[in-house]
Amino acid sequence: MNAGTSAAEPLEGRAPRRVYLDHAATTPVRPEAAEAVLRYMTEEYGNASSVHSYGRAAREALEKARAQVAHVIGADPDEIVFVSGGTEADNMALRGVVAASSRGRHIVTTRIEHHAVLHTCEELEKEGLAEVTYLPVDSTATVDPDDVARAIRPDTALVSVMFANNEVGTIQPVAEIGRICRSKGVPFHTDAVQAYGAVPIDVDVLGIDLLTISSHKIYGPKGIGALYVRRGTRVRPLIFGGGHERGRRAGTINVSGAVGFGVAAELAEKEMDQRRRHLVALRDRLIDGVLASIDHVRLNGHRTRRLPNNANFSFEFVEGESILLSLDMRGVAASSGSACTSGSLEPSHVLAAMGLPPEVAHGSVRMSLGTQTTEEDIDYVLEVLPPIIRRLRAMSPLYAEAVAKGAAASEAEPGGGGK
Repeated sequence: MNAGTSAAEPLEGRAPRRVYLDHAATTPVRPEAAEAVLRYMTEEYGNASSVHSYGRAAREALEKARAQVAHVIGADPDEIVFVSGGTEADNMALRGVVAASSRGRHIVTTRIEHHAVLHTCEELEKEGLAEVTYLPVDSTATVDPDDVARAIRPDTALVSVMFANNEVGTIQPVAEIGRICRSKGVPFHTDAVQAYGAVPIDVDVLGIDLLTISSHKIYGPKGIGALYVRRGTRVRPLIFGGGHERGRRAGTINVSGAVGFGVAAELAEKEMDQRRRHLVALRDRLIDGVLASIDHVRLNGHRTRRLPNNANFSFEFVEGESILLSLDMRGVAASSGSACTSGSLEPSHVLAAMGLPPEVAHGSVRMSLGTQTTEEDIDYVLEVLPPIIRRLRAMSPLYAEAVAKGAAASEAEPGGGGK
């Protein structure tokens, strides 16, 4: 136990339990996927572009992985482009479609996208390569499909709306947006990094033309992801230098990563229903417990239309980073938002877009559950979190003032004991 532990409430002589609740940032690699990765790094190590037997074995494994990844979303294997991860896939979708578009250079997206989308849009604007419309969301982080329809113009090259938000877990009305885009002849891209393997996705039913996915969110290895590109959708490559990935991405393929990704994808699809039931039960146990045991707290995101493993709270009168450090001393790993911006002092752009004032947004914590999360883990969090919040609020003059005002208002009410 480190020296800072004494600042927290005692655990009656017990050592802290280790609880990992940051699966939205990354997941542990499944043993089956790790074994596959190791095999194609040490035994079947051929270059998939080589014509000899080593290369043919690697190519066969690569194409099997492509089929496994595609099957989860009802796609054809040749519509899957392996890339280095979700960030590259988002860049490829945005830059590639705009560069190849015959319609124009206008992009429609939302204010709550992952920074891989938002920063790419901002750079395209700076470079004079695109004009971007950023749509608002409501207090649950949901975009209105009617806003999407109104934003589409004759020169709109792409609509990009994430499938589910990585911070607050809200699942967007993807099917409605897909129908709108299809009716207007505009390609529809969705960043499904958090949703892939967690909720059912059928690209044909939902009208999706491009879809971003990442291996390390589904218990596969880091450094590998994919972009689904519907057959016939024009996308200009980002990287040149060879004919890899059917001319869509140059560079020697990360065969071992792709094979591990494929194994993880196949298992995620097979176990999806059981995993979802398990996570929803634990998620709701956590949400209900926090809301019942702590005052001045709000759940961020849609209450039911959210990812099975996501719970995001704003605790008033305390800093989220202080909560995270205190939880860490209790063995609990959580996050203040997306992992890519966890070191930033700026309030979450997602919470700001939802209308949360900065002082409330700064007190936000994201807890994302995983397959190994248990009821005992959740109960442990519900045991240690309320004392942490009480201790931090005891140092807050704003909390003391709010409590005093609340007591005064209660006494002033009829029958409340006021004079």
